[in-house]
Amino acid sequence: MSDACSLNWRPSASIANLQKRAQIINQIRQFFAGRNVWEVDTPSLCSSTVTDLHMQAFVTEFTCPPSGKTQSLYLQTSPEYAMKRLLCAGSGAIFQICKAFRNEDAGPNHNPEFTMLEWYRPGFDHLQLMEELSELVQVVLGCKAADKISYQQACQQFLHLDPLSASLEEVRALGSELGYGHICAQEQNIDTLLQLLFCQHVEPNIGQDAPCFVYDFPASQAALARISSVDSRVAQRFELYYQGKELANGFHELADAREQRQRFSHENKQRAANGLEQVSIDGHFLDALQAGLPDCAGVAVGIDRLIMLALGESDISRVLAFGYHNA
Repeated sequence: MSDACSLNWRPSASIANLQKRAQIINQIRQFFAGRNVWEVDTPSLCSSTVTDLHMQAFVTEFTCPPSGKTQSLYLQTSPEYAMKRLLCAGSGAIFQICKAFRNEDAGPNHNPEFTMLEWYRPGFDHLQLMEELSELVQVVLGCKAADKISYQQACQQFLHLDPLSASLEEVRALGSELGYGHICAQEQNIDTLLQLLFCQHVEPNIGQDAPCFVYDFPASQAALARISSVDSRVAQRFELYYQGKELANGFHELADAREQRQRFSHENKQRAANGLEQVSIDGHFLDALQAGLPDCAGVAVGIDRLIMLALGESDISRVLAFGYHNA
């Protein structure tokens, strides 16, 4: 019998990369310390999860002694709901660096367990938070200040399509021309098709020389963002892209508990229509919104992808101690 043993025990990343990773995370903490934004820590396991059609959470069963009753608990896709409960309780400006979990395809840019930076700024709108995020990225990457383009402008420039007025049939026709006829023939959700076209034909053309914010997404893609008071067709939401990677997703946060409940219910109906399990709506979060969320903006940043850019790595496993394949 051979005495050779597997080398899968070894870290995915080099020790040098892991040391640089630690330095970057410390740099981020110092960035917020200098701005009086304090660090918080919220649970990874919660009784509720996101209703988003395009996001799948991991679920596990907790057996509670001594009754033996079981309860479904979800690994959080982000710390958003819990952090907003802290904001409603009067926390002020807060940030968190934590593990997040998404039951999605793994690949060069995604690991099912990943590190997320999320922060909230009472008194900020999404435009002010974009400026602060640009400053952070410049500190970490030594890059230029971020450019900005609206979602509508980006689609008009690279797809020759106005996403705010196009019909489902127009989007389907464009998708078929671009080679996605098999998907377009079946998909009934215009936002799913827009997301496909945006990912394939807009993202590769922006944020190459400098990071690029895309802002004012269609209202139907608002998620937890406010609808613009200037143009009801768009939500006060942004994403940040750089060198082919989506780095961040941010909102001028919705504070209306009734509207948020309606959005959750609508998303659950979408899940059912697509053969997905409906999930329980987070009552604690809605109760907190009812108590009052301060006017604020928040953003989630993929730390691992940010570190990939800082270290010039093309595979996420090269910046993780252990990727999913050898965890």
